[in-house]
This record gives sequence, C-alpha cells and structure tokens, in this order.
Amino acid sequence: MPGVDLDAVRTFVTAAEAGRFQDAATDLAVTQQAVSKRIATLEKTLGVRLFTRTARGAKLTIDGQAFLPHARELLQAEARAIASVCPGRRALRVDVIGRRLAPAGALRDFHRAHPEAGLDLVTLVDVDTAIDALRSGTIDASFRAVTMPGRELPDDIGATRAFDEPVQFLTGPAHELATARAVMPAELAGHRIWMPGLVPGTESTAYYDDLATAFGLTIEITGPDFGTEPLLDTVADSRSLATFVGEQTRLVWPAEHDLRRIPLRDPTPVYPHSLLWHRDNRHPALDALRRHFGSGRFDHSAAGTWTPAWVH
Repeated sequence: MPGVDLDAVRTFVTAAEAGRFQDAATDLAVTQQAVSKRIATLEKTLGVRLFTRTARGAKLTIDGQAFLPHARELLQAEARAIASVCPGRRALRVDVIGRRLAPAGALRDFHRAHPEAGLDLVTLVDVDTAIDALRSGTIDASFRAVTMPGRELPDDIGATRAFDEPVQFLTGPAHELATARAVMPAELAGHRIWMPGLVPGTESTAYYDDLATAFGLTIEITGPDFGTEPLLDTVADSRSLATFVGEQTRLVWPAEHDLRRIPLRDPTPVYPHSLLWHRDNRHPALDALRRHFGSGRFDHSAAGTWTPAWVH
C-alpha cells in the first residue's frame, strides 16, 4: 500500500469531529473542495469508503469508525516527532473535550486577549486519557470537571476552577414545557430526559448522575448514540422526550424543528469546567492561560447555583 498522506489523515480526523466538510474546511483554513479532494485521495489509498455523504453532512462508515482512532494516533505520533526537535516552539496544545462545547469558546476569548499565543485544539475522551497526555507532554492543558466521586488528581497535576456553564433544558415545540420561560430542576421530576451520549465512567456522566439524584430526575441513556443531529431530530418530534445542554454549547438545527432552550432556575445547575496542567510543564504560553482563567474574574460562587459536592 502506498504511504498515507498525513495532511489527508488530519483532514479526515477534522471532518470526522466536525461532522461536515464545510466546517472542517473552516477549521483547517482551506476550501471545501480541498477537503473533499484530500478525503477522496485517502479513500483511494486505503481502498475503502470513510464517509457517507448526506444532505446534512458527512457520516462515518464502519471503516471510517475503525480507522479514526488509528488516524488520531498517527497525528499524535507526528506531533510528538515535531515537538522532539522543536522544544518550546510548538503551539500550546489544549484539550477542549469537543469543538462545539464551551471550552472551545473560552479558548477563542483567550486567543483574542493573547493573539501572539499559538493554539492547537484536541478532543480527548475522558479525564484519564487527558491526564496521561498531560504527563507525557502530548498536551499542555485540559478542560475537565474535577474531581469525580472517589477520584483524586495526581500530585503532579495542577488544577484551577476555570468557569461555570449553566445547564439548559432543551425541548421540541410539542413538549408540555416548551412555552415555559424558565423551570426549576425539581419540576422536571417525572419527565423523560434523554442523553444517549453519556458514557459511563466519565466526569460528565458523574455530574448528571448527581444532578438527577439531587432533584429526583430520571436521565435515560438507553439506545445508540448517533450523534447530536439525530438527538435533536428526535427531541424536535417528541411530546415527551427532552434533553439537557450547556448554555454555551453551539447547536444548529433546521428552522422547522423549533427547538426551545429553557433556562433552569432556583437553583441553576452549572457545569464546572476546570483547567488542568502538569506542574513541570514549562511551555511559555501556559502561564498566560493559567493567569487568564485564574484571574478571579470568573465567579464560581454565585447565589442560586448548584454543582455536585465533589467539584474541585
């Protein structure tokens, strides 16, 4: 088999994470035609289809799903190789959990305040993977909710509470709470809250487990997780199903869905994002990142909010 073009691999991973070739082109600062050409070349090299193209985006095939973790490993190996000969010169590498989630937006604000700081964003699955990457130097910082019940951060990992993100209740237009201006968490008892993307053992699952316990809620995680768009399709058409979403999570849906993001009040559950780093990391931009989020301007003690007792 001919050698695999790493630019094509990087394009594949970016498109897989973005879910749309157009979004991948924006992230990579290339044209959508260039993204399509790189993916087509990679598919020809591998002899398989990696994506199924649809009117709403690009969905990974089974072969694409199998190739994705290995593709990420290839890019990580490339990054380590480059870093090994350019110490102190590479961009600050930060794990943001997901590119549509609040930490990615928070990093955009940091970059506007520090345009001289080069940034590379990565998305890791769980806190254990993130800590391993911090220790190996693969990444420089990670946004996580810490600490989960029964878990303490290792002594060589530093952490500071970065910012809190209010949680919202997302419904379709036919849901009985769709016209509410706000609801109390306790009022959601008995309602079906569906979050199939929650993965057991992750900090987000620990957070929503405690939220459910605190307010007598039932959160369903049954059924396959087909991604955000199928979840929104289901909620939009349902009279009974709803879900939770972070206030700063970027979501786009067709106008006919008429989805409603309803604030939660009395109290407002907030998801606690903390910034993690390795104490021996000497990247010159890391201190600026830590100062930015440790400056005290992000309020973590607002009256009328709720977080689990285990939050760092």
